[in-house]
Amino acid sequence: MRNHPTLRLIGAPTDIGAGTRGASMGPEALRAANLVEALTARGLDVVDGGNLGGPPNPWLPPHEGYRHLPEVLAWNVAVRDAMTHSLRAGEFPMLLGGDHCLAIGSIAAVAGHCRRVGKRLRVLWLDAHADFNTSAITPSGNIHGMPVATLFGFGAGALVNLADPAPALSRDELVQIGIRSVDEDEKRFVHEQGLEVFDMRSIDEMGMRTVMQQALHGVDDDTHIHVSFDVDFLDAELAPGVGTAVPGGPTYREAHLCMEMIADTGRLASLDIMELNPALDVRNRTAKLTVDLIESLFGKSTLMRAA
Repeated sequence: MRNHPTLRLIGAPTDIGAGTRGASMGPEALRAANLVEALTARGLDVVDGGNLGGPPNPWLPPHEGYRHLPEVLAWNVAVRDAMTHSLRAGEFPMLLGGDHCLAIGSIAAVAGHCRRVGKRLRVLWLDAHADFNTSAITPSGNIHGMPVATLFGFGAGALVNLADPAPALSRDELVQIGIRSVDEDEKRFVHEQGLEVFDMRSIDEMGMRTVMQQALHGVDDDTHIHVSFDVDFLDAELAPGVGTAVPGGPTYREAHLCMEMIADTGRLASLDIMELNPALDVRNRTAKLTVDLIESLFGKSTLMRAA
């Protein structure tokens, strides 16, 4: 097995950016599904740093196109700072969400780190949704539908400027995989920005292997791969424990192949696990599957291959 730096688990127990309550329980569901034990069994050095603190969810309607903007900002500042501290310490930070708005702080930290150390960044956004809404086009005001747009500079200034310099990402640094639910105005905006998107039709037509080969093209020893994994990436039949389940996602084997091919690069260096909602799960089934997939990201294979 390849050598890995210390893995630091960072819990962010909030559903502040979501439209459904319950993602705040995601970190504990992953722990209950034996995440630490599974990674330790693979020979990894794991430190569970516990959970970050932040404001409670006030469950208010949108204000000027955003729900809970001050609270979202507070949580993302905490995430950014914790991720930055871990990266500076030479660790591999694994953020346990929590809803996907937290990726704003997480990826702002990773982007800043890559600029400091001279690494090229490749963000793999595994999700059923493009998350490229803005306050002007959002149907709901929920900021978990806006993190990618925010990371590209289209969002509330306080959130955009969590990155230093802002914006956090340019379009050659992000690839989206598994997309199948995009609002109409959002779809037009994605096309205007020229994002690289492998939607479910791409996977259907080319197969996951070809999609991942293209998504990982150009990755080398100077690349830092960050995976932002929204559990609703998975088919809803496999993973019911999410707030925005969408049918027609990757199968069990497609999802594992995706993770295995990322692991094969040896360049994965940070990770978000987002939107796990145990309140909607069945006996923690989705959390257990998520842990299984995380193991594949760290070299576990269904075949007898040399590590």
